[in-house]
Amino acid sequence: MSESLEDRRKRMHIRAWRRGTKEMDLILGGYADQYLGQLDGADLELFDSLLGEDDHALYQWVTGQASAPVHYAALIAELSARQAGR
Repeated sequence: MSESLEDRRKRMHIRAWRRGTKEMDLILGGYADQYLGQLDGADLELFDSLLGEDDHALYQWVTGQASAPVHYAALIAELSARQAGR
């Protein structure tokens, strides 16, 4: 049985807020709070894929300590900009 869009967004919201580190909880959870309801299609797929990445790597990408993979570059730039604006 396939997951409904509403169930998928709920699952992703929980995954965004229940990370391995508090820093990534705040970064991804805050993003999910603000934007998850607006995402669909390719953007939803990309964020779902990002949620499967390791927190340590994600934190390094968002803070600029390491380069993000090309397919995540725009989303990581958006997350980084949100952090800089806090």
